[in-house]
Amino acid sequence: MMENDRYVSPLSERYAGKEMQYIFSPDKKFCTWRRLWIALAETEKELGLPITDEQIEEMKSHAEDINYEVAKEREKQVRHDVMSHVYAYGQQCPKAKGIIHLGATSCYVGDNTDLIIMAEALDLVKKKLVNVLAELSKFADEYKSQPTLAFTHFQPAQPTTVGKRATLWMQEFLMDLEDLDYVRGSLKLLGSKGTTGTQASFLELFDGDQEKIDRIDPMIAKKMGFEACYPVSGQTYSRKVDTRVLNVLAGIAASAHKFSNDIRLLQHLKEVEEPFEKSQIGSSAMAYKRNPMRSERIASLSRYVMIDALNPAVTSAAQWFERTLDDSANKRLSVPEGFLAVDGILDLCLNVVDGLVVYPKVIEKRLMSELPFMATENIMMDAVKAGGDRQELHEKIRRLSMEAGRNVKEKGLDNNLLELIAADPAFGLNEEELKKAMDPAKYVGRAPLQVEAFLKEVIEPALKQNEDLLGVTAQIHV
Repeated sequence: MMENDRYVSPLSERYAGKEMQYIFSPDKKFCTWRRLWIALAETEKELGLPITDEQIEEMKSHAEDINYEVAKEREKQVRHDVMSHVYAYGQQCPKAKGIIHLGATSCYVGDNTDLIIMAEALDLVKKKLVNVLAELSKFADEYKSQPTLAFTHFQPAQPTTVGKRATLWMQEFLMDLEDLDYVRGSLKLLGSKGTTGTQASFLELFDGDQEKIDRIDPMIAKKMGFEACYPVSGQTYSRKVDTRVLNVLAGIAASAHKFSNDIRLLQHLKEVEEPFEKSQIGSSAMAYKRNPMRSERIASLSRYVMIDALNPAVTSAAQWFERTLDDSANKRLSVPEGFLAVDGILDLCLNVVDGLVVYPKVIEKRLMSELPFMATENIMMDAVKAGGDRQELHEKIRRLSMEAGRNVKEKGLDNNLLELIAADPAFGLNEEELKKAMDPAKYVGRAPLQVEAFLKEVIEPALKQNEDLLGVTAQIHV
């Protein structure tokens, strides 16, 4: 039964998916601690310490049945989470009790687990990010030739296409994917380096055998699915690693925010809408409203992630010498919450892109209301070909454009620039001839070709490289 008498994070209750929640769950954390203790014991046995197969098998038999209540009661006494779980594990494994955590410090389980969890969380983020790109690529291809009014400064500029605009969103998400791949590929384990990173305890355990000590970290890394450990450390891995990871998340959030802003503006213009369900309520007061609530939520969560990325940066900068503990409470919040929020953001992006509704008639109407202004260069060239004076015609078009603009803004009339030009004998063009210049496709430049080239040369190879990740369906809770 849900407890309603205490705070529950909206990230887990409303936004993040179950898979990401599990990655940051107590079960995942403490089972990973036990896997690390098993890997350490196996490594020490393989390097010659008197640890038996029976002890290791006993540890493996209790790798997942965490006795939380024992650990919780013990922590009340000793005020140390790692030693509480060493004690609890030892209660279940009496034969192995004496060799659990042998030669290690708390960061052996704490920091290595954080790195393992961040690696798995990045893998999940990548899967969803790749699927956002895949859905956007379908949208861009479908609308690659659909002319639409482009804006600079949110003022009407030259036309583009709906698909070309989508490639701008895609390019930013693709940059995020490249950053993610780089950071994920650079992640290593801490290994087991002791209290100040000198491996002094292992000198004692292995009687100064340097060759055996050199093998400890690579063997642990391999058992935990990593290629290597960081070559040097204090007691902890460098907190700059967290900074790099959260910066990747902040980059995704920034791209998602930009995407959501454009969708919100397009929905205001009634050109493109995010999905709106049959029974969805847009406003408690105004029953007719169709608010872009998913895109607004993307923006809201994205701002949180971008600000959250400051936490690891400040924490990293504030570390003293081989370690301090002012990182711990902050890390417990900033890293999981950054991932949970980005998970929710990407689910929302998937949901929005998959259900985008385009209104070509509205798009065409707005474009045609502005196109006469944009067609003036072509009109002037046609008039010059018919014998007109370029300089004289340029000045006339400038004045007529101003007059048409005033008619629109001050009188609320339709754009009548074509009528004004047709009425001026200097142009030698009638309305019928002028309307032939009003084909929007003539003014989108290379946009359709740019979309085709971008999808074929950039996006398709990226999706092909990650095709095993495709097929994710977004699940949003509210």
